Amino acid sequence: MTDTKKFLPHIKEFFRRADMLLFTLSLICAVFGLVAIWSATLHTDTGPARYIIVQSLGIFIGVAAYVVITVIDLDIFAQHWKWLYAASAALFVLLIFFGEGGESTGNNGWLRFFGIGIQPTEIIKLAFIVVLAKHLVYIKTHSDLNRFVSIAQLAGHFILMFGVIIVTASDLGSALVYFFIFAVMMFMAGVRIYWFILGFAAIAAMVPVAWTFFLEDYQKNRILAPYDPSIDPDNTGVNWQPHQAEIAIGSGQLTGMGLGQGTQTQSGATFGQHTDFIFAVIGEELGMIGCCVVLLLLTAIVVRCVQIGLRSGDNLSALVCFGVAGSVVFQTFENVGMCIGIAPVVGITLPFFSYGGSSVASMFMAMGLVSGVRYRPKPVKYQIY
Repeated sequence: MTDTKKFLPHIKEFFRRADMLLFTLSLICAVFGLVAIWSATLHTDTGPARYIIVQSLGIFIGVAAYVVITVIDLDIFAQHWKWLYAASAALFVLLIFFGEGGESTGNNGWLRFFGIGIQPTEIIKLAFIVVLAKHLVYIKTHSDLNRFVSIAQLAGHFILMFGVIIVTASDLGSALVYFFIFAVMMFMAGVRIYWFILGFAAIAAMVPVAWTFFLEDYQKNRILAPYDPSIDPDNTGVNWQPHQAEIAIGSGQLTGMGLGQGTQTQSGATFGQHTDFIFAVIGEELGMIGCCVVLLLLTAIVVRCVQIGLRSGDNLSALVCFGVAGSVVFQTFENVGMCIGIAPVVGITLPFFSYGGSSVASMFMAMGLVSGVRYRPKPVKYQIY
């Protein structure tokens, strides 16, 4: 009883200072996703039990991490940026020697221990956001952010990370998420538009080289398929997955067929429907209303992250919040785009909803970083936004 009374004030303090709105939104999304995963795996030989257990474990770990990360000052993470990158490098090295493909993936980005899969790029993404924010703040403090040398340093920072992901994990989807995070944080830090124009021009100049010498034919077809019907006119090849997802979403109409009742879902027609194509399951069984609820919940999370960033009081905290928001935005846009046939299939999960312990746990960790910003607001005199 004495121990309980001792910790009760700390518990009350946590609930008062942490962002419980962000936590509640995240938990609602995760539970909603758990229900969708249950329905999406009813048709499997093993049933949904294994998937529910793994996802529940990921949620539990994520919630615990949310609490721990919230109470740790973000400046502590930033001050130990070398250790964050050292840990990231160690995970990349493990991928080189022990990396393997995950369910419904075409990459090499998974580590497996005793039958449990971990996707390191999901965890490293958080370190990338914190360290990039630290790098941007350092340059803004000690130099001119828009000098050529500054931009070159930041570009090198990103190119190194992008290249390592491609080489070690062969995971284009994750690499694109990092790219969007990088662009958002650079813009919000104050990088001028002309640098973005020059950067995109350089990328455009490199595309023909990458297209000719680095991409395989199946990769080219996967990129072009959503925009060129002649590549797979019968929808039996590269377009099979998105075509089945479109059928599922369309058949759900306004209110859906009901949980466990979707024709496409329960026949297992869409490969990876509990992972990358979970949005199609929601569309078929809960209809347009269910899809709108998903998008509204994720939009609310993004808005809350941006709101906390704008009110944070310092550059570092704001940039971390914007980086987390950018990750949710891009993953949502790309995942939904795959399901409705307007974006290439590159294997990106829908935040909080898709099956994957690493994915859901890392999303709670990211929200913990944002919650920690609200937990320890900086003095008003340091505000620059």
